[in-house]
Amino acid sequence: MKKKILTGLQPTGVITLGNYIGAIKQMVEMQEEYESYLFVADLHAITVPQDPVELKKNRRSLIALYLACGIDPKKNHIFFQSENEYHANISWLLECNTYFGELSRMTQFKDKSQKHQNFTAGLFTYPVLMAADILAYDVDYVPVGIDQKQHVELARDIAERFNKKFGTTFKIPEPLIKENATKIYDLVDPTKKMSKSEENPKGVIRLLDPLDVVRKKIMGATTDSLMSIKYDPENQPGISNLINIYSAMTNKNYSEIEDEFKDSNYGTFKKAVADSVVSTLEVIQKDYNTYLNSSELDDILDSGREFSRKIAKEKFEDMKEKMGFSRK
Repeated sequence: MKKKILTGLQPTGVITLGNYIGAIKQMVEMQEEYESYLFVADLHAITVPQDPVELKKNRRSLIALYLACGIDPKKNHIFFQSENEYHANISWLLECNTYFGELSRMTQFKDKSQKHQNFTAGLFTYPVLMAADILAYDVDYVPVGIDQKQHVELARDIAERFNKKFGTTFKIPEPLIKENATKIYDLVDPTKKMSKSEENPKGVIRLLDPLDVVRKKIMGATTDSLMSIKYDPENQPGISNLINIYSAMTNKNYSEIEDEFKDSNYGTFKKAVADSVVSTLEVIQKDYNTYLNSSELDDILDSGREFSRKIAKEKFEDMKEKMGFSRK
């Protein structure tokens, strides 16, 4: 039997080339090895103000884009968090077994609350909802970045406390941190990570950018005066970043790339990088538009909702029974 993993996606409406190379490509690989639960964390999104029209659009767009990137609906249980009411129901029972001090120490709460003078109670308690997301399905692993590890640790603490108090109910999950995930950096400032929130759009490639814009951004990427195509992040961060992108697009290693372009100038190399990215994004964008307006997407979401609701309901009923909510 395959191990289970669970991934929640924030419905921001923007996915960068860095997200694709650093995370989505790994998800496509992992779906062969694990039974995967993949959901849009739309309830988490409203911890800060959201435009309802944009949220509705972004939820669907995000799923269509992940499918276009290679996420297989036959190998993933895909659903909207808000369409499975048992996440919130389980969260309340867990909130009543979570301490105020635990939540006040959460790093992301500290960071976000400082940016919002009037923040909501949801911003404070959402880590418990995240724990409910994880614990509802008895997953083995939660793929996270190092900045999200604290949330998995909280879920583990809550689960262990509940198990000790009411009897074994939850599997204790492990964070799955990809130590060797490829990081893609800003094209204008290759010393910082490519970010969807970056103010200068020239340094960020979004998967749905027009292809001519993508090509222009890569051709204008910051390099150096050494005129040597070598992987050397310390001395040649710009070229090294482009090598990482080209490697991810072509599955060639650094030595193969350096040998391929040993007699080439930066312009020739940038064109090759641009060609590889554009050809990849052309396919993704075509498939995205097909999924976005198809009934197949609704069928996938309906199937994922029903599958996840059945499992989460069983967990919720088990919790209620153990906590004293049974009539018998």
